[in-house]
Amino acid sequence: MHTITIYTDGASKGNPGPGGWGAIVVNSRNAEELGGREAHTTNNRMEMKAALEALRFASKLPSAPITVHTDSSYLINGVTKWVKGWAARDWKTAEKKDVLNKDLWQELLALVRTFDEPIVWHYVSGHVGIAGNERADAIASSFALGEKVSLHSGAREKYAVDVHDASHDAAKQKSKSASRARSRGTAYSYVSSVGGIVMVHKTWRECEARVKGKAARFKKALSADEERRIVEEFSR
Repeated sequence: MHTITIYTDGASKGNPGPGGWGAIVVNSRNAEELGGREAHTTNNRMEMKAALEALRFASKLPSAPITVHTDSSYLINGVTKWVKGWAARDWKTAEKKDVLNKDLWQELLALVRTFDEPIVWHYVSGHVGIAGNERADAIASSFALGEKVSLHSGAREKYAVDVHDASHDAAKQKSKSASRARSRGTAYSYVSSVGGIVMVHKTWRECEARVKGKAARFKKALSADEERRIVEEFSR
């Protein structure tokens, strides 16, 4: 049976800051890579933009069941659960606040309704070596950084990414789990680098105020020794 497989991802350097989105759309004959950039945006908006543009492209292909693979729980929960309630409440949340990214949600909802069959939304863990997700992430990040990206457009048999291989790299999965555990650890300090100038902050609020909306590097240090190593790394 003919199917359409989609992988999407979004990135924002600073969140908000320069952003990019990337998508892969593959059917039985062709593989298409898509991507774009916005000068100032958020990660969630780029995740949504990637899905929107991928489905817009898919809508021009011969009709077939569609599966969208994404590492954004926000996107999946929004399109499969929250959006109906928002629409029924005139685009207000349950707390009667304006829905964030209303413009993109409305576009996405209208587009989803044009397909003959329900779209399957499948969550994949990001940054663990899943081929389609890794490629979509690379496209999104490159656009966010303003780098040139060579996008594939053509025969599926000439496409190097195996979009049906959902296996992950055990080492990357372990590293990601360790990173999550680390993020929950108590901070000793935060180190940031903006324009080559390195600074140490005692609170995340101070660090965030410095890096937000800028092309910056920043890390949390869990000890004085780690703070020293990060400062050295950022100073190279």
